[in-house]
Amino acid sequence: MSKIKEVAAAVENGKVKLIEGLVQEALDAGDAADAILNEGMIGAMGIVGAKFQANEIFVPEMLVAAKTMKKGVELLKPHLAGDSVGKHGKYILGTVAGDLHDIGKNLVGLMIESAGFEVIDLGVDVPAEKFVEAIKANPDCKVVGASALLTTTMDSLKNTVQTMIDAGCKSQVKIMVGGAPITQEFADEIGADAYTADAGSAAVMAVELVS
Repeated sequence: MSKIKEVAAAVENGKVKLIEGLVQEALDAGDAADAILNEGMIGAMGIVGAKFQANEIFVPEMLVAAKTMKKGVELLKPHLAGDSVGKHGKYILGTVAGDLHDIGKNLVGLMIESAGFEVIDLGVDVPAEKFVEAIKANPDCKVVGASALLTTTMDSLKNTVQTMIDAGCKSQVKIMVGGAPITQEFADEIGADAYTADAGSAAVMAVELVS
């Protein structure tokens, strides 16, 4: 079994304690850092995302896999050519004003990062204007993700998207939305560019939006 396949298996199975040793072994064996990242870790997280969508695994397993990958990426960073970790540019992420939920947002952040974005996490209860400020402060940001986890904060999400549109942000970024009460219909109605139902598909969609 190649070292890259061992790294991939460790990520897929959430072997947090083993990942650093396996990544180091792959580097020592002469595997390129970019290959370890792309073929090993990002490939494995793609499988994890697909299993999550198919209900074969659940949030705890997905979080552990993402955490494993994050640990492996930290070890790889000094070896990566031109920082492949942020090869797709920046992704701004936040939960809208009035909403304090962060587990879903954090999971999306980990998956987006594992797909090759540099994630700027604005946190929870984020005012619409703060999204606009962050977009303008990061001209290399191409995608923004805003989430609402409560039916009572759907209006806040609508306002956030409208504020970004009014500020002219859509000439720079694609706007993605998500969260438990959000639907494709609602996303279309408020003018978002994309909607995804879970973290795995959010990562796939983000890559599609910048490709």
